[in-house]
This record gives sequence, C-alpha cells and structure tokens, in this order.
Amino acid sequence: MLPREILKKVRQIEIRTNREVTDVLGGQYHSVFKGRGMEFEEVREYMPGDEVRSIDWNVTARFGHPFIKKFKEERELTVMLVVDVSASGQFGSGQQSKNELAAELGAVLAFSAIRNNDKVGVILFTDRIEKYVAPKKGRRHVLRVVREILAFQPTGTGTNLTKALDYLNRVQPKRAVTFVLSDFQDAGFEKKLRLAGRRHDVIALSLRDPREEILPAVGLVELRDAETGAQAVVDTFDPRVRATFTDRAKARVEMLQEMFRSASVDQIEIRTDIDYMRPLVKFFRMRERRA
Repeated sequence: MLPREILKKVRQIEIRTNREVTDVLGGQYHSVFKGRGMEFEEVREYMPGDEVRSIDWNVTARFGHPFIKKFKEERELTVMLVVDVSASGQFGSGQQSKNELAAELGAVLAFSAIRNNDKVGVILFTDRIEKYVAPKKGRRHVLRVVREILAFQPTGTGTNLTKALDYLNRVQPKRAVTFVLSDFQDAGFEKKLRLAGRRHDVIALSLRDPREEILPAVGLVELRDAETGAQAVVDTFDPRVRATFTDRAKARVEMLQEMFRSASVDQIEIRTDIDYMRPLVKFFRMRERRA
C-alpha cells in the first residue's frame, strides 16, 4: 500500500466507525467500562436526605454542625489493544482480510474510549513483539493507532500469544481494559492468559473467516500455512476431506471457547463475512446485564 492509500483507508475507517460509536456503542461503553472507584472531591454542609455515613466527623467537630464528604467516580481508564499482525491475518475470502477487520475493530474501541476521556495504547505482535504505542488520549493519537494496525509491516510471521500477554503485564502494571484481537492460531498460552485475566479486564476478540471452517468442492487445491509455510494438496471433491477439515475447525473453536471460560476471559467471536457490530452490541448488552 502507498502512503496516500493508507491515509485514505484510515480516513474511511474513521468516518465509518465514528458513526457506529456515536449511534450505537458510545453510551454502552460508558456504562460497561467504569472507573475503579471513587475519589474525594470536596466537603460540604450536611443537607436533609444525605447519608449519615458520609459525614466527615473531624470537620463536623471543628465547626459544630455536620459536614459530609463528597466523592466523584474515577472515570479515567486505560484501554490496551493487543493486536495479532501475524501472516495468517492477511487472509480473507471476501472483501476484507482479518487484519483489515482488526483495524476497524480497533478504531471502534479506541474512538469509544476517547469519547470517555480514556487513554488508548496498542501492542502489535507476531511471534515477537513488533511495536508498542504507549497509552495516550485524543483523536490524533487514535488515528495513529489505527494506522499502525492497518499498515504496519511485521518482521515475524508466526503467532506467540505467551510473549504478547507477558509483555502486556510488564508494560501495563495497573489494571487496564484489554482487548486481544487475534485468530488465536497458537497453543500453550493458557497460563499467561489466566494471569492477564486476573490483572486486567481481558476481552478476546476471535477473528475468523468462513473459508477457515468450510472447504468448497472445487477439485484439487494447494493449501499453504501462511505462518509456517507448510503446504499440502487436497482433493476437495472428496467429502471425507471436507468433513475432516470442518470437524477440526469446529473442535478448535470449541477448545478456544472452553479455554476462555476456564480463564474467566470474555470472548467475542467476529467473522469477516458478518457485520462486526452485531456481536459487539450483543457483548456490550451482556456486560451491562451482568454488571
């Protein structure tokens, strides 16, 4: 992609996702992701109807009539986007690759965050840590985040979620709302996922493409693993081959679902062939009810 094309794509994503944030997710984001507590704002005189337990007894004793402590919600949060930019993300059987989908999702989440004065940071990873952008506020910063997700050229091709989650815990010691955007084509990261889930509010956005689940009957096809380079020729006319492919894909999806449940990590399944706002809205409504 040429720089001009990248800027044009970023602008298109901003326009589209800003509309989604304004019309759909803005209020829900605020109600779902709240500050961690309350901070002291001021002391004022007691008024009928105020809670007795809010009385500041030291100030009351000093002035001879009751005063109460007034608090306000600690609203500011840090939102971290942990984004898989490995080679498998370049795949997309329709109009959008998984990487392009991740950029739009990142934009929706980032613009929702800055509307609430929250900070947004990003970690891009493959089988190594590719780039870290420290959390900041503001539209200009969010546009940089979207540009990095969309146009970054990684040096690695594989996926190492263990390294990504370990790095998250090192650079973000305080609790953060953490969205992990990946197709999760990796294994052995359960321990780090559980640890990250205890420290942060982790939400896994599982990116999937329909051609990763169902093989069409089109004859002999050469399949290539984008991350490892392994190749195989399969006869897609053979119903047993197609059935095995589908069964393995289904088993992997179920394994991931169980792993996220056991780690107490929320999961949102996002597909390249379905509007991503539907599962996002469903998730936000579920979190509202649970809260």
